[in-house]
Amino acid sequence: MEEKRKILCPSILNLAIDHIREEIEKLDATDMDIYHVDIMDGRFVPNFAMSVRELEMIRRITDKGHKRLIDCHMMVMEPHRYVEMMAKAGADIIYIHPESELIPSATLEQIQRLGKKTGLVLNPCTSLESVRSMLPITDYVMVMGVNPGFAGRDFMPYTREKFAELNQYRQDHGLSYHLVLDGGATKEVISDLYHNCGIEGYVLGKQELFFQKEDYAACIDRIRGF
Repeated sequence: MEEKRKILCPSILNLAIDHIREEIEKLDATDMDIYHVDIMDGRFVPNFAMSVRELEMIRRITDKGHKRLIDCHMMVMEPHRYVEMMAKAGADIIYIHPESELIPSATLEQIQRLGKKTGLVLNPCTSLESVRSMLPITDYVMVMGVNPGFAGRDFMPYTREKFAELNQYRQDHGLSYHLVLDGGATKEVISDLYHNCGIEGYVLGKQELFFQKEDYAACIDRIRGF
């Protein structure tokens, strides 16, 4: 079977706030695919990150440039309270953690009604069985290769089985959701998951994209070759 083109998603959490506009403009000029924006409320995860203002700024910059997609990773309790706000701010894909909602399927349907793509996030401790019934209404499934809440953590090797399982499940059931890794995306991890597990999406952090000797464009080209 022909391998899919990689979906490369720079994580904006890695950018220093002092120069975020300039850095986004540089990213926009590369062969990247989706901006990854983390929203944290200090309750679902023990950290705070990003805001609607950053989301709106990215939307303005990329709309004037290459019109990239933006995903919003909602690491918050009861994200249904904020989904419409994120949609209006410019998010194209809205991810939720099933543990954060009493009825997560209702929130996915809310995202669909707003005309946005739905995303489910599986933590290392979240089973496929617990989300199986929602996969037919899910456009993107993001699997955490680390525990959520902080950037720069190392990939947990035991999560690899979950990637393989989700890839096999979508093939067996004729589903079309995209599979995305968030956390620990090194050259070795990307190459293994892409070639051996059929995973096409990667949230990129400081391991291969940010704080490198090469510029963003060269890093993106290099990652496409992994």
